[in-house]
Amino acid sequence: PGSIGTEKWSPPAEPLLYWGCLANSSTNKNREDSWFKSLFVRKVDPRKDAHSQLLAKKEDTNLYKIQFHNVKPECLDAYNKLCEEVLPSINADSHYPCELIGTWNTWYGEQDQAVHLWRYRGGYPALTEVMNKLRQNKEFMEYRNERGKMLLSRRNQLLLEFSFWNEPNPRPGPNIYELRSYQLRPGTMIEWGNYWARAIEFRQQNSEAVGGFFSQIGSLYMVHHLWAYKDLQSREDTRNAAWQHEGWDEVVYYTGQLALFLCISLALCPFLERNIYEALKV
Repeated sequence: PGSIGTEKWSPPAEPLLYWGCLANSSTNKNREDSWFKSLFVRKVDPRKDAHSQLLAKKEDTNLYKIQFHNVKPECLDAYNKLCEEVLPSINADSHYPCELIGTWNTWYGEQDQAVHLWRYRGGYPALTEVMNKLRQNKEFMEYRNERGKMLLSRRNQLLLEFSFWNEPNPRPGPNIYELRSYQLRPGTMIEWGNYWARAIEFRQQNSEAVGGFFSQIGSLYMVHHLWAYKDLQSREDTRNAAWQHEGWDEVVYYTGQLALFLCISLALCPFLERNIYEALKV
């Protein structure tokens, strides 16, 4: 994660990746008692239930997997070509209860990195079904073996989507996509969700909100916000416009204290995106 187009969006190609520490500042009593503190009429008690029950959508059982592949520099073109040949066919095959939501390469920061986002309709059983079927897929197993020769390292996470975010949907392109990943302090996930449940309203001016996720398996206490913009200037204008809404400064102030670090990825649509879109139209 909006407008829905005729093509399936697939994240951009090369993110601007950089790290920034979000410093913890002293809390001002007056600010805590301000308008923002009373903004959320429904507070969730973090001791009552698991994050997956309190924050995730109840009307569906979607599970997401995000993959980060660090590719050998000399192999990036071959890696992209290999993915282009295999992944769209899996996405288009109804035999597999999964969808390739997006795929792209990092642009600035951590170079030669590929990122893939998958959705499994049916939760963990769907994930297990796909994994078992892929083990019997000769083409996919050959793809994995060939891919392994091109990688320096890889990692993944299983994610659930926040109940207050839109589900990632097709949208007309081309766009640039921004993935903002936050490592939260343990115990602050519910508070984060409470803030953003209302704050997301400030960031819908241009339908830029694509999806919001939190980790279930893999690196814990991770949050990923995915945004789409027509271009870099549109991104700047849209983000600046958010500051004109009363309360946005409070969102930034309070959520900044909940995160240990922030990783930002900006990406342009890769050539791979167009081919995946074509496969998804079928």
